[in-house]
Amino acid sequence: MYEEFRAKDRWTGQEVQCSYQAVVVAIATRHADAVDVKFTVNNRGVWIALPHPAWVEYQKQTGKIINDPLAVQTAGHYLKTIIENGEESGREMYTLTVPETLEHLDAVLQEAATMKP
Repeated sequence: MYEEFRAKDRWTGQEVQCSYQAVVVAIATRHADAVDVKFTVNNRGVWIALPHPAWVEYQKQTGKIINDPLAVQTAGHYLKTIIENGEESGREMYTLTVPETLEHLDAVLQEAATMKP
């Protein structure tokens, strides 16, 4: 769903091409308690930082874990949302809160459930 997608920029009306690039545990690279998911947005690198405490909270609430593919989908959903809402400002990194992460994860799961035959 969100490894490769297009989104329409709210302000310019132009279509933006987004591609998933990598998942990096941010503790190793920038000493942050997060998982960073990198996308290219029209060939410009954009990182979405998902806080590790979201993994704990999600498991506490559901008994399930957030794996790497689900983290990519969650970050991609967030990225598409901010592009379409006109909130993508050209920054290199966007950091989500735990509630934001869980909100976008829930949206991804709901979308996936509606796609099943």
